[in-house]
Amino acid sequence: MPETTYDTHAFTQRLLEAGGRVDFVFGDDRPFAQCHASTLTEPAPGVLLAAWFGGTAEKDPDVGIWFSRFADGAWAPPTLLAKVDETAHWNPVLFTDPEAGTYLFFKVGPEISHWQTYWMKTSDDGLTWTKPVELVPGDKGGRGPVKNKPIILSDGAWLAPASTELGEWKPFVDRSEDKGKTWTRSDDFAIDRDEVPGRGAIQPTLWESSPGHVHALLRTTAGWTGRADSTDGGRTWSPMRLTDLPNNNSSLDVLKLDDGRLLLLYNPIPRNWGPRTPLNLAVSTDNGETWTDLVSLETEEGEYSYPDIVETADGIALCYTWRRERVRCWQIPAELLE
Repeated sequence: MPETTYDTHAFTQRLLEAGGRVDFVFGDDRPFAQCHASTLTEPAPGVLLAAWFGGTAEKDPDVGIWFSRFADGAWAPPTLLAKVDETAHWNPVLFTDPEAGTYLFFKVGPEISHWQTYWMKTSDDGLTWTKPVELVPGDKGGRGPVKNKPIILSDGAWLAPASTELGEWKPFVDRSEDKGKTWTRSDDFAIDRDEVPGRGAIQPTLWESSPGHVHALLRTTAGWTGRADSTDGGRTWSPMRLTDLPNNNSSLDVLKLDDGRLLLLYNPIPRNWGPRTPLNLAVSTDNGETWTDLVSLETEEGEYSYPDIVETADGIALCYTWRRERVRCWQIPAELLE
């Protein structure tokens, strides 16, 4: 990978001078010991919603879905937004469709292999929410988005990046053509198990390069990021192939900008279960075939993982797990991405 263009300090200075922000969503005074898997959306200009799972520790029965709202230049104190039952909650995903509102998807269950997906909706930019309901009644294993947010395709359909962890890891996508009321599951992506040792691949992140042409990058157990492609709006997929983009068997997230560039948040470590530091922001101008690092957002020892990145009225916003203690959020003006 190319060397970073800006180190963390220099980039942060430029960001602050341009009117950007680097915040913790909450401080040390928090009502949970650990947190992980944050997600972000901008339902209206200047308003950000963040969610994550928090409790004693991952998998513990007290873990629920927590939430904070950024408005008027400040984050509100965290509140417990969803606790369906007394089992662990996991992997919230916030997603805004400008025509339909903002949705929160999340998983519920003591074990990942048999968790269920629930969803909630807000129509007033996060001030109030509907009660949680199952996304696909009776599902065991996980339908809908598993970690990264759905995308809205050029034909208006929603495409949700999904995966299951029943023994082998198997990625797929869920497609909805009625604003999330019903979902159609693709086949699992084909994976060459000789090329990908270990359990396989999970947690796709998606983008559409042209009408019907959809692409996925995936977390794998091979030390390198996987990729699969579709030419029919995500209904069918090419076999997954390994790229030369490092992956430490942790999540990554891609955002397609209006000008066609792709931004990527990832840990550039080519080793299965490698460290979750540094955390880098990279850019691609060739539809994800090659990447150039822009900056290392975190470089000190610790876990910086499960990033999420969204486009905003002023540029981009991103968040991630900060040492399992906090959620860190960057608001980056568009001029810094030029």
